[in-house]
Amino acid sequence: MPLLYEPVPVDSHPAPAAAPRQVPHRIQTDAEALAVARRVAAELAPGAAQRDRERLLPWTELDTFVASGLWAITVPKALGGAGVSAGTLAEVTALIAEADSSLGQIPQNHFYALEVLRVGGSPAQQRFFYGEVLAGRRLGNALAEIGHKDFQRRTRLIPDGDGWRVQGRKFYCTGAVYAHWIPTLVVAEEAGRPLQYLAFVPRDAQGVDITDDWDGFGQRVTGSGSVAFDHVRVEADWVVPFQTSFERPTTIGPVAQLLHAAIDLGVARAALAATLPFVREEARPWIDAKVARAAEDPLLIQQVGETTVQLRAAEALLRRASRFVDAAQAAPGERSVAEASIAVAEARVQTTTAALDASTRLFELGGTAATLDHRGLDRFWRNARTHTLHDPVRWKYHAVGNFFLNDRLPPRHGAL
Repeated sequence: MPLLYEPVPVDSHPAPAAAPRQVPHRIQTDAEALAVARRVAAELAPGAAQRDRERLLPWTELDTFVASGLWAITVPKALGGAGVSAGTLAEVTALIAEADSSLGQIPQNHFYALEVLRVGGSPAQQRFFYGEVLAGRRLGNALAEIGHKDFQRRTRLIPDGDGWRVQGRKFYCTGAVYAHWIPTLVVAEEAGRPLQYLAFVPRDAQGVDITDDWDGFGQRVTGSGSVAFDHVRVEADWVVPFQTSFERPTTIGPVAQLLHAAIDLGVARAALAATLPFVREEARPWIDAKVARAAEDPLLIQQVGETTVQLRAAEALLRRASRFVDAAQAAPGERSVAEASIAVAEARVQTTTAALDASTRLFELGGTAATLDHRGLDRFWRNARTHTLHDPVRWKYHAVGNFFLNDRLPPRHGAL
């Protein structure tokens, strides 16, 4: 098959992202956001298989994505953005993920940081960072750490005159390779108590070292590698409260999880969309079916029906969860945020099921020919299996069951 790109060697320490080439389009409404997302998805989809196969980092595609205005759709209307609903944000994410799930995941933490900023940032911080996003600058992330069995964060925020220094190392830093700012989860000692903050670190600051060492078998071009901070200077105005935003009911966790659910929904849609023409045009009927075409096999038809129903249920639960998130954002309280978390957990269970089911049945129904490497159909399962491991579905079931059986509110953190 002809190549859409010339293969390039992977630079394990890529240079910082260039400044935006143009000021992004200003999306005004939810309807416009969805229309733009459909157009951008159609532009991004053709190269997805090759980007995955050759691990081609999507710099050009990201420029197109950002220039469309989609990365600024959650900026509040009062500050120049579209202030779209949670449902629109979820559907935009699903549309992009259907085209290329890596590109759907890259801005997940960008939107997460914007929600942290909306909830806990000062008016001056909001004006500044929302302005950066409207100008086309991307936010990455440096939240997780590995190498320890506990979940304590060890990256420190150290006082330095009228500012701070950041010292530590992170992994699973999705989007950091492509970012202009890297929101980083840090710990500072205050009155003998460790408190967590989100420090917005400039990508090109002295002491920031990004290693493109993500080698997972799925979501291969998300840039989810390592970031090291060697006494990196950050200004006081770049540090936003984080822990205190979870000590009261806020929608940071539900928004984060809604985006993850949307990514998995996009993978499920893409896998089913790839299955149908393959079965019609390529798959061979099983001899006992006694039919001329695989698409006439009654047992195969039944499984396509099952997969479609799983997908439709996932879409419905995601839309329902979005309404709960909107309600909790409008009136955050113990109950409204808990209900949003549970609704999103229900959606996460179903989108996980739909993504894994659709991407697995592609091979079951397509047969051995579907496994041929040049077809690239394995990427749907690899991407679904990798992304759905973000946090365990078994604990989603537990949260839902405990809520309805015992009226136990779910914990407030980024995984619910």
